[in-house]
Amino acid sequence: MMDKIQKVIIVPCSGIGKPYGTVSREAAYEVTEDLRPGQTQLVPLALLVLGDEESRSVVEACPAVTIDGCKLACAAKMVQQSGGRIAQEFAVLDVYRSHKDLKPLGIAELNEGGQKLARVLAEEVTAVVDGLLTGKMGGENA
Repeated sequence: MMDKIQKVIIVPCSGIGKPYGTVSREAAYEVTEDLRPGQTQLVPLALLVLGDEESRSVVEACPAVTIDGCKLACAAKMVQQSGGRIAQEFAVLDVYRSHKDLKPLGIAELNEGGQKLARVLAEEVTAVVDGLLTGKMGGENA
């Protein structure tokens, strides 16, 4: 029997210079700062890559939702390599395929389509977070 989940970790892609990476980060910020602050915590991918002890221990202690901008799935791979448990993996491209009208353009600042795509993704991530926190979702292996 698992203890009640107190917090969900969000690990976004760090694809700097790529619109899908920017969508990933914007969605993660929206979840952790606006939609579920206090119930979620953003862990930057770079800190996991660098082996930051605090980030690794947080990822080991809490279920993680990863948001990757491309097929390399760096966020998911690093969470696993850091000893974390991925509750759900998201790929920006998959969300975009369901919302072709929201083509993300821009890097430092997303166009309106990219901002809306990030919002849609943030809402999907939030639904997973809510499921984890209420115990209505335990991931594929629960």
